Amino acid sequence: MATFAEYIAQNEERDGIRFSWNVWPSSRLEATRMVVPVGALFTPLKERMDLPPIQYEPVLCSRATCRAVLNPLCQVDYRAKLWACNFCYQRNQFPPSYAGISEVNQPAELLPHFSTIEYVVQRGPQMPLVFLYVVDTCMDDEDLQALKDSLQMSLSLLPPTTLVGLITFGRMVQVHELGCQGISKSYVFRGTKDLSAKQLQEMLGLAKPSAGQNRGPQGAAPPPTNRFLQPVQKIDMSMMDLLSGLQRDPWPVTQGKRPLRSLGVAMSIAVGLLECTFPNAGARIMTFIGGPATQGPGMVVGDELKTPIRSWHDIEKDNAKFMKKATKHFESLANRAAANGHIIDIYACALDQTGLLEMKCCPNHTGGYMVMADSFNTALFNQTFQKVFSKDVQGSFRMAFSGTLEVKTSREIKVSGAIGPCVSLNAKGPCVSENEIGTGGTSQWKICGLDPSTTLALYFEIVNQHNAPIPQGGRGAIQFVTQYQHSSGQRRIRVTTTARNWADAQTQIQSIAASFDQEAAAVLMARLAVYRAETEEGPDVLRWLDRQLIRLCQKFGDYHKDDPNSFRFSETFSLYPQFMFHLRRSPFLQVFNNSPDESSYYRHHFNRQDLTQALIMIQPVLYAYSFNGPPEPVLLDSSSILPDRILLMDTFFQILIYHGETVAQWRKAGYQNMPEYANFQKLLDAPQDDARELLHTRFPMPRYIDTEHGGSQARFLLSKVNPSQTHNNMYTWGQESGAPILTDDVSLQVFMDHLKKLAVSSAA
Repeated sequence: MATFAEYIAQNEERDGIRFSWNVWPSSRLEATRMVVPVGALFTPLKERMDLPPIQYEPVLCSRATCRAVLNPLCQVDYRAKLWACNFCYQRNQFPPSYAGISEVNQPAELLPHFSTIEYVVQRGPQMPLVFLYVVDTCMDDEDLQALKDSLQMSLSLLPPTTLVGLITFGRMVQVHELGCQGISKSYVFRGTKDLSAKQLQEMLGLAKPSAGQNRGPQGAAPPPTNRFLQPVQKIDMSMMDLLSGLQRDPWPVTQGKRPLRSLGVAMSIAVGLLECTFPNAGARIMTFIGGPATQGPGMVVGDELKTPIRSWHDIEKDNAKFMKKATKHFESLANRAAANGHIIDIYACALDQTGLLEMKCCPNHTGGYMVMADSFNTALFNQTFQKVFSKDVQGSFRMAFSGTLEVKTSREIKVSGAIGPCVSLNAKGPCVSENEIGTGGTSQWKICGLDPSTTLALYFEIVNQHNAPIPQGGRGAIQFVTQYQHSSGQRRIRVTTTARNWADAQTQIQSIAASFDQEAAAVLMARLAVYRAETEEGPDVLRWLDRQLIRLCQKFGDYHKDDPNSFRFSETFSLYPQFMFHLRRSPFLQVFNNSPDESSYYRHHFNRQDLTQALIMIQPVLYAYSFNGPPEPVLLDSSSILPDRILLMDTFFQILIYHGETVAQWRKAGYQNMPEYANFQKLLDAPQDDARELLHTRFPMPRYIDTEHGGSQARFLLSKVNPSQTHNNMYTWGQESGAPILTDDVSLQVFMDHLKKLAVSSAA
């Protein structure tokens, strides 16, 4: 038997799934005592080279309440041509097309290697993709020019049949008619009045999709009357002209005022336009904003520059007068878009806040992207925007549209909910738990926008009663069925079926403990904490996390009562407390020093990235470069900051290179330019090459910081490392240890000592 670590890696590679526990306690009572719930991080579209899509439809269980898909865990009777569903035990006939099957001639979906399999749905017409650009014109000429260049670049990357549309807004909102030769025509709307989809339909003269069109995806040809969404190949030149002719908003802005920006109405019109013309089809609304909405529905700040946009302090004191109303406006837009399978992306580029806190539900509910930069003229925005259009080996976009995820479980286990870029489809059924975690009360979710790294956290509840033992060798099974529109226009269904062994927690607690995946558990608990932080007070969330950690130590630690020094954690749990220590200090739970927009931005990415990226966000990675040998990973600790080494820190959002005191002095003295110090030049180049590699592969592109000992930006490094030496204890250490950090935060050592004391205390 492979070790658990190998087993976990193999499952992640094949099925894109990581469970917190890989052996499950067989009763409800024991499962609640495990502290960390049975949960899974699931990446529905994880890229696999060896997974060619199959050109036929899946075979379903005939029981109406089950409809599970035929999979390698089913019992098959090859002689009678029957298969038994492993979820509801219903016996089903194979369809006539399977007449030739036998033990030696099995269809792909019965081979154990294909526990994940993808089907192409043959019926129904193929859908064009729809990209609707919503562009803010209240910005300075330089920024607007940079944005126009990026938009023109994106047009050249779209497949020729893609439908595109353009809405621009400032004080007024303009919906541009496309394909008028020689003249530019647009419909102008007041930026202070919201319109329903029905009013919009009448004003723009849009034909309602016929009943036949409304049921399934539209035919490849757009409705003839739609002058606002046209195929790229037809209007390529006129769209380029239209973009290059865009001017900044002509309304004068008096001294001391913000420009009037009708973002709320512009987004509402975009959602309404797609709602009327392409319901239930893959579409992206790409919103580019250069500042906050200052008028109409969705406004987040007034136009007086002397009144700043709300801060965390204002929100706590209930002093953010536009916040509730704006949030409500954007939530209703997000729900309308999600109901129609449309994605909303937000690219916010400004030095001040733009209102991402109020708008976060738009990308969060629809699986859209949220990108934050200082200006449209930065590499950070340009390269991130370019990556949106990256293609896979087959030349298709790495994005999928209008997806749904359904979870089916065997009868001893139910699904409590999901946390991630999804909304509930309110599908009640036998496998839905009463206890809701995250978006619960359903076994199906809508994920309008998906890419190969989109990852949902799913939480399960063991419902098997204590007095009804599961037979020895029994396994609990879960099936994930993801349906989505591929960027080529095909509908596809990807099915992943996985199972884990049951164990009696009273006699086999060792094997359950050995199956613990501390990385997956840390991310699952972190998502739960971030979800709670949206509605609860910060200190309450930290207390809850601490309580859970203490209970986990009491349950799985090895210790003598009231003797903290005797506490031992087995290897499978040893890193978990340190993940929790860094999570407590992370920007996902600590809002100090971050604006409300920044917190929303960090949480947005944390809730959609896969396990590897999420762990980097919780506990950044630190590499050291020195003359003593090749670069090596070092502890995220102040003792790693030494004068003669260069550090590279990756926090996911930032890539930071820090030059120690001595290295910085050498660099200032220009040693790297002298031929006899060529190896010093190599040392300086090494972290930069590695940083370039990271900047190139990461989405969204991280902020790049190059700093040195005593530099103002060194604060980014000092705020992340464990402060093992602070100004309080620096004189007790030897002189050769790392840099002391001026902080009153507790260090990991103190945190662990407290934890051990509380875990072994007989009073607890």
